[in-house]
Amino acid sequence: MKRTHPVFPIFVILVVAALVDGLAATAQGLDLRSQIDPLAHPLLEDGVAVGFVIGIARDAQTQLIAYGETRKGSGLRPDGDTVYEIGSVSKVFTGTLVAVMVQQGQLKLDDPVRKYLPASVKMPVMDDQAITLEHLATHTSGLPRLPENLRPVDPANPYADYSVGQLYEFLGAHKLQRPRGRHEYSNLGGGLLGHALELCAGKPYEQLLLEHIAIPLGMRDTCITLDEKLRARLAPPYDAALKPAYNWDIPALAGAGAIRSTCHDMLRFIKANLADDKQPLTEALLLAHQKRHTMDDGLAMGLGWHIARDGVTRWHNGMTGGYHSWLAVVPSRQVGVVVLANTATMEISTFGEDVTRIALGAEVKPAPRFKVEPAVLASYAGHYELSPQFVLTVTVEDGRLMVQATGQEKFPVFAESNTKFFYKVVDARITFVPEQDGKVLKLILHQAGHDIPGVRRD
Repeated sequence: MKRTHPVFPIFVILVVAALVDGLAATAQGLDLRSQIDPLAHPLLEDGVAVGFVIGIARDAQTQLIAYGETRKGSGLRPDGDTVYEIGSVSKVFTGTLVAVMVQQGQLKLDDPVRKYLPASVKMPVMDDQAITLEHLATHTSGLPRLPENLRPVDPANPYADYSVGQLYEFLGAHKLQRPRGRHEYSNLGGGLLGHALELCAGKPYEQLLLEHIAIPLGMRDTCITLDEKLRARLAPPYDAALKPAYNWDIPALAGAGAIRSTCHDMLRFIKANLADDKQPLTEALLLAHQKRHTMDDGLAMGLGWHIARDGVTRWHNGMTGGYHSWLAVVPSRQVGVVVLANTATMEISTFGEDVTRIALGAEVKPAPRFKVEPAVLASYAGHYELSPQFVLTVTVEDGRLMVQATGQEKFPVFAESNTKFFYKVVDARITFVPEQDGKVLKLILHQAGHDIPGVRRD
């Protein structure tokens, strides 16, 4: 449960299997709320998310569904014009900008990145193989997930003070640990790609976004810098414990995750990705869809897009300190889905994948919910020592079991059985171990392949 890096894993990857194979035929009309409600309501009832908006496009029809609140306790429901940080979904826009500039003859995918950097900046090299723009767009550059000199002054806004100078300093000193061509997700690479585009065009990343994508598609609310009107529509951020979080600023690595947008605008982007015409932007979007690299597990990469094992679903998700987003398009089925939430929880990606399956015609049933009697929950309350420095404090609040680790936030856990519970914010589980007389003096934390016992100390 303890984070291994001082910065949140802002831009995250969900391993998505085939979404299309074996799905039912598309039904007439577009009214999917009755199928989505059973999946959406538990996210609110279990305190997983404050609120979220879903946009679905299918066969030239669209549907927008909103759940929860924009501000906790306000009763105000989000809508298609509510503004969210989209996090790493920004990488899809960065990949599209690469495709646009390739189509315009401004650059080539096999151009070395160093071609666009100042002459004084050194790029890391291994085996005399230069890192190219395509390497950055497909996460095959060999660069790490984050630069090692990212040491935020304010962890609540961790990228705000990371400068281009620090980026150059890191590149000049870094020794690659792996050769080109092996996929390893890199926020650093996505940010560096956006910066290279800036230097190539002689314009800021945000201006490129507006000129080449947002303005042509009528995405009036998609940008990085919010004016007063947009800021008034910005959904306030919440962390996974539903506590107020902070908006993030990502100036030097903007291409990795700095964009803000709305559901209405993202539906416009989806429709453009489903178009079949000869417009230059359409051709650039299709170029970004093309498979560029295939991993051993069958997943693949386009320019910024992840490609599911079915070979036809393009997707990406993203998370900042108080937001989570999901985007998927299936051009061959004329289907696209976006989910925007102002809560930083990976459950939104799981939910987004399920909504995508529903939009494709599949039946998706909500996970069964196990009910534990209040007296049993009460018997688990206490302090469990896993080590002298690491204690799990278990409480019951509003009928839910809550667990707080030393130095961390308090999170709910959810029942699989009377004794087995799981987190939704991290991949971890807890098993309570009753004695013969029914008293619980021990629990076991299951995480990252380890089973760590904790002894009750109260």
